[in-house]
Amino acid sequence: MLAIWVEFLLGTFRGDPDGTANTFGLARGEWPPAPARLFAALVAADGTRGDCRVTDGSELLWMERLPPPTIHAHLDTWHQQLEQRFVVKHAKGPAKKTHQEYVGRLGTVSRPGVRVAPRGSQVVYSWPVEPSARVFESLRRRAARVGYLGAADSPVRVRIARSMPAVPHPTTPLVPDEGGDIVLGVPQAGDLRVMDRMYDHWRAHGASVTRAQFPGLRHEVCYGSPGASGPAAAGRVVAWLRLGTPVSGRRVAAVAALFKQAVLSQHQRIHGEPPAVLHGHGFAGQGYELARFLALPDVGYAHAQGRIHGLALWMPPACDEVVRGQARDAARSIRRLSGHGVDVSVAPREQEARPVAANPSRWLRRSRRWTTAFPAVHERHHPLDLPELTRWCAHAGLPEPATFRSTRKPLVSGAIDLAPTEVNRPGRPGLPYSHVDLVFNEPVPGPVVIGSGRQRGLGLCVPMDGSEGVT
Repeated sequence: MLAIWVEFLLGTFRGDPDGTANTFGLARGEWPPAPARLFAALVAADGTRGDCRVTDGSELLWMERLPPPTIHAHLDTWHQQLEQRFVVKHAKGPAKKTHQEYVGRLGTVSRPGVRVAPRGSQVVYSWPVEPSARVFESLRRRAARVGYLGAADSPVRVRIARSMPAVPHPTTPLVPDEGGDIVLGVPQAGDLRVMDRMYDHWRAHGASVTRAQFPGLRHEVCYGSPGASGPAAAGRVVAWLRLGTPVSGRRVAAVAALFKQAVLSQHQRIHGEPPAVLHGHGFAGQGYELARFLALPDVGYAHAQGRIHGLALWMPPACDEVVRGQARDAARSIRRLSGHGVDVSVAPREQEARPVAANPSRWLRRSRRWTTAFPAVHERHHPLDLPELTRWCAHAGLPEPATFRSTRKPLVSGAIDLAPTEVNRPGRPGLPYSHVDLVFNEPVPGPVVIGSGRQRGLGLCVPMDGSEGVT
């Protein structure tokens, strides 16, 4: 195997994962450091083409073609948002509003971002490949020249090994997983060519050239943390988000509508026209093949209040990886939902365990019993019996239920009791709605969402095989 061991000498890491640090909107730092960041550090260590001094650069061409690595890291981390400060700005000629301590010099704001302090300061990237002796030696020489990773105040020691090194504290292996909750950049074949072109532009035009002008370098892969992934056959949640402050569960319709609107707007800005699977217009497939915009409430516990703490974007199994990736980019770039009585900040959910309502493991568990957190809207004016509910489950991509019961009122603590005006959309025919308790013959993986309102989060169910109790 090939293993690259990175040790953070100060026990902390600081890096800007997506360009949001300069906006002061970055609440949590990148962790673990992205494989693309490690690759860029190795490139900078000895350059490329004629700038190489101790290697010939061919080892980089070999490395950029490797698959995404397994990452061994400590997920127990503390994220410190650093305060902005004013520093001297270099400018020519006399200036107004100059820096207080440097006469005649401008002051500009510096937003350093977030410093991450993990429980253990070692991260290991491993690939199941055997490099040649020449490639291994060249990578070893480059690794010895890497002084820091991310910002310059994150000094590191980088080592290359042919076996998994022993680290002082146990680490958690993270593997590429389409349904994972950690999104990291990885290198791909062709990145060196793009980096060389970017470097040539920088030499010609100076600091006005930025990495953001070269989107071809951005390749993101989902990594799965323990218990945070689901099977591909059931569709995928491509983005988990958390709200800055919880919102009343009675605002579920407004939150879901704003979430959908924001995803479509960001998709248009980043990737162009959104596909029909996101907005539903002109879509010719079945209903369960549309995206679902889910609001994640606090339900199922003794003191649950039914408040919305997070969001999730579910994509159907028919979507290809390009569509999923673009939808994920759009969702994770949302920073605020505002309108319809809702005004709340939004951020990508990282590894934090709380709030539980925004934790993927809460909704992706396998369970035989599922109970609605938000009421399910009936698909038609028809008595709700087992054949009708079986029809709902088929439309939602779920197996046939064994038994069920339904009531007008919530069946689990914290579940939301909505009024008709909070369920049915204006200008649309009103449909009945119910809270439902479902039991399947075999455990079913989540998220489970039933009824005709599943695209807007109504009918979201909570797993009940555990300590929770149904009333």
